[in-house]
Amino acid sequence: MENIIYLIPALPLIGFIICGIFGKKMSEKMVGGIATLMVFISFLLSIIIFGNLCISSSLDNYDPIKQNLFNWFTIGEFKVNFAFQIDQLSIIMMMIVTGVGFLIHLYSIGYMHGDKGFYKFFSYLNLFIFSMLLLVMGSNFLILFIGWEGVGFCSYLLIGFWFKNKEYGYAARKAFVMNRIGDLGLLIGIFIIAYYFGSIEYTDIVGKINNFSINDPILISATIFLFIGAMGKSAQIPLYTWLPDAMAGPTPVSALIHAATMVTAGIYMVIRSNAIYSLSPFTLDFIMYVGLATSLLAAFIGLRQNDIKKVLAYSTVSQLGLMFIAIGAGAYTTALFHVTTHAFFKALLFLGAGSVIHAMSGEQDMRYMGGLKKKIPLTYGTFLIGTLAICGVPPLAGMFSKDEILTVLWGKNKIVWFLTLFSAALTCIYMFRLLFLTFFGDFKGTKEQKEHIHESPAVMTIPLIILAILTTIGGAINLPHYLGESISQKMANWLSVIYIGLHPIPEPSFMTEMILLIITLTIIAIVAGFSYHKYVKLKTTAQITENLIGWQKVSAKAAYVNELYNEIIVNPILNLGRFLKNIVDKYFINGIVEGVGKLIQGCGNILRLVQNGNVEFYVFAMSVGIFILLLVAKFLTH
Repeated sequence: MENIIYLIPALPLIGFIICGIFGKKMSEKMVGGIATLMVFISFLLSIIIFGNLCISSSLDNYDPIKQNLFNWFTIGEFKVNFAFQIDQLSIIMMMIVTGVGFLIHLYSIGYMHGDKGFYKFFSYLNLFIFSMLLLVMGSNFLILFIGWEGVGFCSYLLIGFWFKNKEYGYAARKAFVMNRIGDLGLLIGIFIIAYYFGSIEYTDIVGKINNFSINDPILISATIFLFIGAMGKSAQIPLYTWLPDAMAGPTPVSALIHAATMVTAGIYMVIRSNAIYSLSPFTLDFIMYVGLATSLLAAFIGLRQNDIKKVLAYSTVSQLGLMFIAIGAGAYTTALFHVTTHAFFKALLFLGAGSVIHAMSGEQDMRYMGGLKKKIPLTYGTFLIGTLAICGVPPLAGMFSKDEILTVLWGKNKIVWFLTLFSAALTCIYMFRLLFLTFFGDFKGTKEQKEHIHESPAVMTIPLIILAILTTIGGAINLPHYLGESISQKMANWLSVIYIGLHPIPEPSFMTEMILLIITLTIIAIVAGFSYHKYVKLKTTAQITENLIGWQKVSAKAAYVNELYNEIIVNPILNLGRFLKNIVDKYFINGIVEGVGKLIQGCGNILRLVQNGNVEFYVFAMSVGIFILLLVAKFLTH
């Protein structure tokens, strides 16, 4: 078992090294095959460990598998090991990362075919998977931080992969900088925990949590700073604008970052730290309202986006907001359940969008699509399943996780429940709009595009089919109470042992659950019918942004948040940089450096006059020097 645990992150690392060093001399099939195989084997090994945990674990005792690779460093009594901790939480994340990651690798073989940087792309993907596995497998916050920085670095490489386009380079830089802002908060939070707990090992923190009271200022400070890290990585207000711009990367990158890995790191970190968050209800409330604001804003912006990937990007931000709302309500399992189902349907949607873009010869604007249903039926069928899942249509996986969030909120806060339901309704609006504009109606592209349209190769459609199946049956891992105690809440029972000091959430009555479900389904039906009538029957097309007015233009312009950030942050910093370069550096710094040089040169010119070649002057100077030395010697003797 010990060797298996080490192999899971080691295999993607080996794949990164092989593809990175030797990939240029290897064929595409070999590079793609090696990189994909490494992740697939890691997935199989994760399943083996999951099976072992199922056999050996108990719902009464928390007994994680811990493997210590080596002692990293020791400072006095403060000791940090480079170790892995495998438990009910980490194994779920490991299977999601490696499973969905494998499908994205397989899809990329077809999508990136012919790209000059093919081997680099797969080496970066393998390094990304390795970093993400470090993040979820580490036994302490420092290992988590290494993986955290690793996925941030890999996202920079992948988002800016087509670096010859300057805009893509700017998007990669933006993602890197905004994540560093959040990472500073995470680092400060880790420092606070290390100082007051005397350890950063997860198990040690749990053992010392009873030394603190509810809403202890130390815990509030630590949890707030940790959440700032999550704001950056999981794209919450105000650190969310990097994620829509991350669409600059190849579509498989969008699926990898937005579906199951990087953006869910913040969710994982908060759930992993549940012991300190459960004692900080103030922070949980703060998280819930930040998540709510993020979900609403992103859903509003998604209403009038025309880029197919941008719609899905803002959808991801909105769905992450839902996850944080669930965490803020104390429903950690519900949040992780939505992480899992979201990994299935959002990866499906992004890869489906990639298949559409592939068929459209690189076109991403929905205003030039339409009528693709018959041209690429397999892509349409799988994309339809993903759309219905994210909207919450039964019996698809998204329905169960989203319904669970709304049910929890009904007992927590009615106003938050209503606003979350409104955000879910907005999700239905922009997703049905995307579906109908892309696949229904008349084709609006060029003649050349129409002649080129074809279904993607099997290496791209097989992952779509698998993800569609997972999206269909994925909700079974945590079915609701009203379907029967014998089959419900499997994930909740599985994860119950990792929660420390968590107050049980009151379960609503059967009648309440049914009423809430009916309300949700009614809204979905109304939105679907309205969208079909508007975009299919009336053939309403997406308008040019410049022609929009009112809220529609605000939505299309992403609520002018980027413009606001440019005015209050980016431009002042750039102006300061120009001032330092053109004034301070040119006149002050250079003036000092050049002034010192001129001073030394002037002194040298003066001293050079002494060396005039006149012997009589040299004798006179020696005599004067001896006289001065004698005077000094006589003065010192007295």
